[in-house]
Amino acid sequence: MLGRAHSFFFPNSQQPKATTSFEKPLNERQTANTQLSHDTFNDMATPLLAGLAVAATALAGRYGIQAWHAFKTRPPKARMRKFYEGGFQPTMTKREAALILGIRESAAADKVKEAHRKVMVANHPDAGGSHYLASKINEAKDVMLGKTKGSGSAF
Repeated sequence: MLGRAHSFFFPNSQQPKATTSFEKPLNERQTANTQLSHDTFNDMATPLLAGLAVAATALAGRYGIQAWHAFKTRPPKARMRKFYEGGFQPTMTKREAALILGIRESAAADKVKEAHRKVMVANHPDAGGSHYLASKINEAKDVMLGKTKGSGSAF
């Protein structure tokens, strides 16, 4: 029966001898078993490794998408300039005047006037600003332009 099935599947091959594994020499049995186990491992390992690679890629993609959504939905940070912290000095210096107007100590007269105008628009007493701050802003402009030496405030 084995001969017919073998000749059906393998028509050009010779009929195998009916032998058991005990009749083969020891080194042929080891080689055949070793080759069989390596082939079986390689055949089983390839789909396993491919599946692990697909799973790792999917997890990395999922993490990347979650990180991107977290980045896009975070609250925006306010970009505020750092202002001078502290009160006014008894006699206004050129450094303090430059800090009040938000310019450099060596700024040109037109830059001083422009900065004074911007700060006064924001802090004018008619627009709800403080009289004290308006007087300090005017004093800072005078110090920067060299009109007075400072401390000309009414307060």
